[in-house]
Amino acid sequence: MKYRNIITVASIFFWLVSCSQDDTYIGGSVSGGNTELTSIFPVPPSQWMGANDPYYSAGYTGDIMPFFDNGKFHIYFLHDAQNKPAGKGFHDIHEYLSTDLAQFTYEGQTIPFGEAADPDFAIGTGSVVKVGSLYYFYYTGHNGTPAFVQSNARESVLCATSSDLKNWTKVPSFKITAPTGYYNYDFRDPHVFYNEELKKYSMLVSTQTEPGRKAVLLHFTSADPASGKWDVQVPIYTTTPEDNYLMMECADIFKMGNYWYLIFSENWSGDKGTHYRMANSINGPWTKPENDKVDGEYFYAGKTASDGNKRYVFGWNARKTPENDLGNKDWAGNMVIHELVQNADGTLGTHTPQSFKDLFSKKSSTAEVDVASDNVTINNGNYTLSGTTEKAIVTFKAAGKKARIKGEVTFSSNSGTTGFVFHTNDTGGYYKIAFDITKGKIIGYNSASQEVTQMPFQFQVNTKYDIEIIAEGSVAVLYINGKTALTNRIYGRDKNKWGLIAEGQNSTFSNLQLTTPE
Repeated sequence: MKYRNIITVASIFFWLVSCSQDDTYIGGSVSGGNTELTSIFPVPPSQWMGANDPYYSAGYTGDIMPFFDNGKFHIYFLHDAQNKPAGKGFHDIHEYLSTDLAQFTYEGQTIPFGEAADPDFAIGTGSVVKVGSLYYFYYTGHNGTPAFVQSNARESVLCATSSDLKNWTKVPSFKITAPTGYYNYDFRDPHVFYNEELKKYSMLVSTQTEPGRKAVLLHFTSADPASGKWDVQVPIYTTTPEDNYLMMECADIFKMGNYWYLIFSENWSGDKGTHYRMANSINGPWTKPENDKVDGEYFYAGKTASDGNKRYVFGWNARKTPENDLGNKDWAGNMVIHELVQNADGTLGTHTPQSFKDLFSKKSSTAEVDVASDNVTINNGNYTLSGTTEKAIVTFKAAGKKARIKGEVTFSSNSGTTGFVFHTNDTGGYYKIAFDITKGKIIGYNSASQEVTQMPFQFQVNTKYDIEIIAEGSVAVLYINGKTALTNRIYGRDKNKWGLIAEGQNSTFSNLQLTTPE
């Protein structure tokens, strides 16, 4: 994770009006405990520590650390409080609980940050592993205060234990810092798992070589985590000269079918986002697929969990500061979940989770047309946009807080773009998700026509592509052909018109449907 201690002065009213989370919370949690969230893409409820403490007035979902156990997804995450008074730590670990990944309860704080002199004055990403009857939570301790770093590593791996996944006890005697040859200023995000090939427990840690400052995923092993002894091994993966990543954060590793997959996130290159590598063995060699991203850059820090049947990747959709269409991407936001699937060639694809589809299964309607340009033909839910010489656009009435848009799109030529527009207004501004057949990409543009996120996708003419958009508040996730996802942050989406657009292209959108939860 990237640490940012940003102080944002804002009232609870501003939070409720401007944040992407438009629905209310049921239960009004004070200290956690079975508070239902009415969200598909949740943020933690406000005032969870009491209405009079400004630090805990509101927050966002940061790096997510999912763990499946006994039929439940324990979704731990770094809580990014909206207000961070000077002198207090930040990014304590909180929890969502879910059985279906579409309905959540907020379980409150699970691991608090420490005091100013502690190694976990701020907390970073980690992971949970069960050893015998005890659960171990390995997490990052971060303390960048001048007084602390004078005689301590800025980052270290720490541990807490629990017998019930709810009550966690920190282990003060446990601490791993960067070994010789690695950089103790960036040493974080431990991912721990039982390594069947070694018959030991493995831990991956994101760090850099020192000297040289090359990003690596360092590998430690332990025969018995209860002993607290972890031995350093050679890195399991090092950035290539071609990629030259600064850091590979929030690593995850798992096997699906005959392949091993290594996931990490990177936020400094020209291709930011959650990436993956694949191999026939947990020891590599790791190969980079042609499209190595899980989603665009507005989905970050993806880590996975499996219920034994399906595997899901959990990340956060970045908010913007200020919170409007033209704001700058900021750390933390809403949780977004994709189902991971394996393509025939072993590469990974992304599906809409079935539980999301089930939420929208009972209320279906044809979108209500607002305005259509003369070069748009409408016929019973089918829309032909003749935009080769002049932009073709049709807009619909606002879709509301929660919406599922589904249909198919077909291109008729090898040039130009087509796609969706959101937050359209009377001055002609809109956020656009464009399918660019020439560039071979799906691209999100803000209302100033600036590219903000993209994913590769090779389109062909005269071929139908299944399109599905799951939207809530300002979060809008597009899926295409059950293979590619693009997560977007679109402020004002729910209250303003949306539509279809074609520029330099004739395209057809067929069987377009708008559904909302019952």
